[in-house]
Amino acid sequence: MRLNEQGLSDRNVWEEKGYDLPKFDRRAVAEATKKAPFWVHFGAGNIFKAFQANVVQNLLNEGVLDRGLVVAEGFDYEIIEKMNRPHDDYNILVTLKANGSVEKTVIGSIVESLVLDSANEEQFGRLRNIFAEDSLQMCTFTITEKGYSLTDGKGQLLPAVEADFAAGPDRPESYMGKVAALLYTRYQAGEKPIAMVSTDNCSHNGDKLYDAIRAFAEKWTEAGRAEAGFRDYICDREKVSFPWTMIDKITPRPDASVEKILLEDGVEELEPVITSKNTYVAPFVNAEECEYLVVEDAFPNGRPPLEKGGLLFTDRETVDKVEKMKVCTCLNPLHTTLAVFGCLLGYEKISQEMKDPELVKMVENIGYTEGLPVVVDPGILDPREFIDTVLKVRVPNPFMPDTPQRIATDTSQKLAIRFGETIRAYEASPDLDVDSLKLIPLVFAGWLRYLMAVDDQGHPFELSPDPLLDTVCPYVASLSLNGDQDVEKAVSPILKMEKIFGVDLYRTGLAKKVCGYLRELTAGPGAVRATLKKYTQ
Repeated sequence: MRLNEQGLSDRNVWEEKGYDLPKFDRRAVAEATKKAPFWVHFGAGNIFKAFQANVVQNLLNEGVLDRGLVVAEGFDYEIIEKMNRPHDDYNILVTLKANGSVEKTVIGSIVESLVLDSANEEQFGRLRNIFAEDSLQMCTFTITEKGYSLTDGKGQLLPAVEADFAAGPDRPESYMGKVAALLYTRYQAGEKPIAMVSTDNCSHNGDKLYDAIRAFAEKWTEAGRAEAGFRDYICDREKVSFPWTMIDKITPRPDASVEKILLEDGVEELEPVITSKNTYVAPFVNAEECEYLVVEDAFPNGRPPLEKGGLLFTDRETVDKVEKMKVCTCLNPLHTTLAVFGCLLGYEKISQEMKDPELVKMVENIGYTEGLPVVVDPGILDPREFIDTVLKVRVPNPFMPDTPQRIATDTSQKLAIRFGETIRAYEASPDLDVDSLKLIPLVFAGWLRYLMAVDDQGHPFELSPDPLLDTVCPYVASLSLNGDQDVEKAVSPILKMEKIFGVDLYRTGLAKKVCGYLRELTAGPGAVRATLKKYTQ
């Protein structure tokens, strides 16, 4: 059983093993897509394969759509070269349900894959041709929040961005520069309309994409590298829109236990690939069954009826409410809490942490007690029910191989949104007192303790990737687990960094509380557990 066109030609073998196969004529879909592409997705990672690609597959199966997806990878070209191409753009989605059942689906909705590499004239030229097509309605992104950043952790322009600003749209090297160049192609083709839709898990994601693209448009037009009208085109929502979205689906790294299930079925060539950029990719993805994608309905060139695939279309205000509900209160802060303390306590699965009474009490208090009072009910999803599902169904799912180490990635980029927004809401409320926050400051202290890269037993561990590690780790380098040290002197510069926490913790009055917690967390081996017990009673 090989995952490619030839291997899937014997459908009976796959179906007898319980695999749901594409029910459409893939060749016809690929040909129709080539003639009139309507959707390009940037970022060939797991969330895309498990979510957007599956939505399109379902709609193709039902006859709602007759064209498929074009995916472009702009960060790690090896994903396309070593995973998509050998498997003819097929992948296997393994849905792990909380009741222990497993659904296995061969996804065939991706019918063309390209590298977003301006040095590759053939493939970048193909993307330019696609962007010139009248039929192109939308581009979506799953490139992580830092993919939209034009600066490094110190606020300096990335070298590739700086070079692209000066050189213009002919052969850009930075991710956003390449996307901006493709939009310039669309502008030159007749200022054709399009929706540029970030579906990354970050606040006001459409604005992050817009700000990055607008920066290129302004620099290029000011320098005469692009026609003067390009900036106006980018800024005209009737021509180029940047909708806000809220996405939610837990899609961990492909897990060995899932690979074992597929191997026992007889599926061949499942070996994962670790690329030179340290991306871990496999021919399958494993994911939970719950999924949400709420999208601002702003598509100047129209859109397919994706609501038939479960997507929720609404106005920007409602997306904002849903996004804040999830990112700032009802899921992401709880995930980050479990990630930080899971690493400190030696957990290897998030689901295992939900058997830890102190951690359960902590996330319940952060969600229901500290967070829920500032949530605005968006109407289309109920906040309390959302938290209930997160804490009682999704996170405890023992079949989800998600790890605290994965979720701890880029924590410095997440704290401001996941907790800072709640602090600001408390400050703005006449009925709430910032000083009443007890466990959110404990998460901040836990993160500082995590940066020491020593677990609660005093054993070293590897920090998850984070663009600010070089900035913040030196501040905790002097700290140890001896309990006799000036904690505040060491970390006070970090506590003032609004970029990290969303607020100056000294201005809010929370800095002393964070330092007090950190002092307790560093009192010696076992201090993390003791501190959690003390404050979750």
